[in-house]
Amino acid sequence: MFKINDNYLKLPGSYLFSTIGKKVNAYAAANPDRKIIRLGIGDVTQPLPAAVVEALHKAVDEMGDAASFRGYAPDLGYEFLRKAIAEKDFAARGCEIDADEIFISDGAKSDSANIQEIFGPDNRIAVCDPVYPVYVDSNVMAGRCGNYDEKTQRWSDVIYMPCTAENDFVPELPQQRPDLIYLCFPNNPTGAAVTKEQLQRWVDYANEQGAVILFDAAYEAYISEKDIPHSIYECEGARTCAIELRSFSKNAGFTGLRLSYTVIPKALEAGGTSLHALWARRHGTKYNGAPYIVQRAGEAVYAPRGQEQIREMVNRYMKNAHYIRDGLKDAGYEASGGINSPYIWMKAPDGMTSWEFFDFLLERANVVGTPGSGFGPSGEGYFRLTAFGTYENTAEAMERIRRI
Repeated sequence: MFKINDNYLKLPGSYLFSTIGKKVNAYAAANPDRKIIRLGIGDVTQPLPAAVVEALHKAVDEMGDAASFRGYAPDLGYEFLRKAIAEKDFAARGCEIDADEIFISDGAKSDSANIQEIFGPDNRIAVCDPVYPVYVDSNVMAGRCGNYDEKTQRWSDVIYMPCTAENDFVPELPQQRPDLIYLCFPNNPTGAAVTKEQLQRWVDYANEQGAVILFDAAYEAYISEKDIPHSIYECEGARTCAIELRSFSKNAGFTGLRLSYTVIPKALEAGGTSLHALWARRHGTKYNGAPYIVQRAGEAVYAPRGQEQIREMVNRYMKNAHYIRDGLKDAGYEASGGINSPYIWMKAPDGMTSWEFFDFLLERANVVGTPGSGFGPSGEGYFRLTAFGTYENTAEAMERIRRI
């Protein structure tokens, strides 16, 4: 008889945002007269930049002409996009990344979940706590995380690196030796960022320990402070220890288009085996590439008009972030983030748990956020709000929160 992958059965409940969706939909069905403002998931609300829309239309016309029609995309992605990325995202910052070290895909979520496939089952992972849940969940599915303790909300074989108010939500180097280190900066959910000096310590540590850093830089476009690196490859030695994941979703509004990329330097090896070659083999076997029209849209992001328009989009969301952060503090809440990130990380009041505050905010203010415990054990007692709503809804949500 066939057998299932019983590692899936170890996962507690459903995916965090699915659980939130079910709760909110049930509440909305029972209270159809109430306007619910959703500041929970990190989905964008601004329309696509005009330069991107024009590129999409042009590419669609090309696909309708036999002379310019395109079929399957190249395994790594089209060279025109990879060259633009290498020049604008890396060379412009002094990073030595070649176009053929860049793999185009349809989402950083997909890549951050799938990247673990090129590593053996005995690798031990280290994660910031709290952090984006996909990192842990995808490794649970692969059988790397051991057993789950309901009481502590921890996996037995995962190295948790607490990010708390005491350390400004920046983790310390782990005392136990990890093989795979997941770092996300600017961080989802806390909004914290690290300086170049702090990130260099991680690069040095990974090279010393023979570990690989999986660096999620999905929110680098929101960095506003000068000493915060936009890429891990700004650090010396990162080419031999780091993989970087980037997304077009939050900087250019591509959550509905789906486009991202992963960088694996050719210098990154394990026992003489190139990780670049392994990912290329996996990529070519399991993936047929992001659509041509979407990759042309991604190329438009790097043109001068595109750059100007995405800066305007980012600024609109950061205006919301500042409004939320300042409003919460004025109302007496403890809040951080919202400076180099579109997320605000607040402490639940009056000793409430994360889910208790979720229910309280939904019922009393009809505002939806994300319970911090869903991001890891150190997230308990905290709550995440996103700046990706419209300004009008953001302002109304803050007024409701002030009233309660």
